Amino acid sequence: MKTLVKATLIVAAATAMASPALSDPLEDAITARRGYYQVILSNFGPIVGMAKGAVEYDAEKAATFANTLQTLSMLNNGHMWPAGSDNAAMDGKPRALPKIWEDFPGVQEKGQAWAAAVGELASVAGDGLDALRSKVGAVGESCGACHDTYRAKSF
Repeated sequence: MKTLVKATLIVAAATAMASPALSDPLEDAITARRGYYQVILSNFGPIVGMAKGAVEYDAEKAATFANTLQTLSMLNNGHMWPAGSDNAAMDGKPRALPKIWEDFPGVQEKGQAWAAAVGELASVAGDGLDALRSKVGAVGESCGACHDTYRAKSF
């Protein structure tokens, strides 16, 4: 648990230190959320690799990665999503579609589904490869549900 707290604090500190250098609050928000999702990817990627057999399953690492994802799912990142930080308003810089702000209850619903799937994954990730595989698909599907609806395919 200490490792998770340290990782979360490191990400928060790095984001906070980078923010004063940027002058545009919308750019700051986009930078922060890109960092947040990069940390998600850096933890989910190895889990997917284990599930596919491309990376050797390691119960301790799987549990650590999944627990980090669960910690990330509990963070309030609403400040990273100010209105006007979408691809239409920002000349295509982010991949966030304006639809996010038109359907925020839908976004929240998908976020809650992702958090629930991550929680289920975290509860079994260290219990063997079959247990990991049984939950990893739901996490990927919940990611895709949001991406398919609210994220542009490219910049």
